[in-house]
Amino acid sequence: MESLLSKQVKNRNMVDLKKFSDAELLEQIQAENMLAFDTVYKIYHKRLFHFSNYILKSKEDAENIVHEVFMKLWENRMNIRNIKSYIFGVAYNATISLIRKKAREKDFLEYLKSLPADWEAPVNIDIEYKELKERSMKIIDKLPDRQKEIYLLSRQDGLTYREISDKLNISVKTVENHLSRALKSIRSELGPMSFLGLLFFHMFI
Repeated sequence: MESLLSKQVKNRNMVDLKKFSDAELLEQIQAENMLAFDTVYKIYHKRLFHFSNYILKSKEDAENIVHEVFMKLWENRMNIRNIKSYIFGVAYNATISLIRKKAREKDFLEYLKSLPADWEAPVNIDIEYKELKERSMKIIDKLPDRQKEIYLLSRQDGLTYREISDKLNISVKTVENHLSRALKSIRSELGPMSFLGLLFFHMFI
């Protein structure tokens, strides 16, 4: 049965698309309706920008994240089930990925050393950092071959899910599943983590 939105899209005197649900807008985006896509952009772009800018403290980087989010929304439109969950998930992953790319070990350690005095820092941050890195690499080496391959392509080479999918000739969903399992295994093997460990995990793993 044709939806109300589908009928009104065909009507030149169409009402404001913002009145329709995300599910209805997604239906139209999947039908390659650029007006529906533009509507979703207008609804969410400011919220996505503020979300990324809050973490990155860079308007330029936040704008780039928003651009990437909507590029991926369009590219992967046929595989999306929930617009809001998808776009904020992409924004979060892209933001963390950018932090990783910008991070340098020296900068990371300097940041840790600059934390307030009431933070219980390790006696020797450099040593604990090195130990965390060595432990994580041993865990990564023990991952199943496919998980390890996808993990390294993502985290070491910086490839997107789509680029990994094309390179390995597998679906984006398969890439996501393998990477999710790899990260879960790494986190599980690392065990309970200190604040330093959590920062390390999110910035470098």
